[in-house]
Amino acid sequence: MAITPPVVQAEKREEFGKGSARRLRRDGKIPGVLYEAGVDNVHFAVDRIEMTALVRNNGTNAILELEVDGEKLLSMVKHVDQNVLTLEIDHIDLLGVKRGEKVTVEVPVVTEGEAADDAVVLQEADVVEIEIDALNIPDEIAVSIEGKEIGDVIYASDLQLPAGAELVSDPELLVVNVTFEQVDEELEAAAAEAEEGGADAGADANETVEIADGGEGDEGASE
Repeated sequence: MAITPPVVQAEKREEFGKGSARRLRRDGKIPGVLYEAGVDNVHFAVDRIEMTALVRNNGTNAILELEVDGEKLLSMVKHVDQNVLTLEIDHIDLLGVKRGEKVTVEVPVVTEGEAADDAVVLQEADVVEIEIDALNIPDEIAVSIEGKEIGDVIYASDLQLPAGAELVSDPELLVVNVTFEQVDEELEAAAAEAEEGGADAGADANETVEIADGGEGDEGASE
């Protein structure tokens, strides 16, 4: 993530409630609140398109400077409420931070490379929690599975963290499990029974048709 955070222009909100929030959203804005320990909450509104782009490009740990009444407030996106139908942002919560301050965040884990041909890679944990300088939060933490074979595992403690970061998650948290393809024997047996039952039904149907055809032939012969 960039060391210099983007500046987002905001206006203070003096009106609250659902009606006020609806009016803001109708005008293309998002209501939000900035929380910081020991400081009064800041209620603000920002441009929906600008904030949506920032969250989309930098994730929910995005760092920004919220400029309100000429004052720039360094903050981090803490929570986003989305409309269940349109998926547009309806409300946003920011956490005020200070330069040099460490924050605890969840960071996505992604795998890189290819495991052995006969191996199946199961990612057991999609994120890990770390403590890191607010201005150095990574977009993701990559872990290599290149050449990993059946039986190999990767724990949180095995991840290569960014400089200055400390692991908060349990070091024994299973992140990646390299195993073999598991077959559900009950499902296979049920499928086999269904297939066998279909074949038997087809055979019975053919036999019925043959008998019927034969009967018609006898009647024709007697005539």
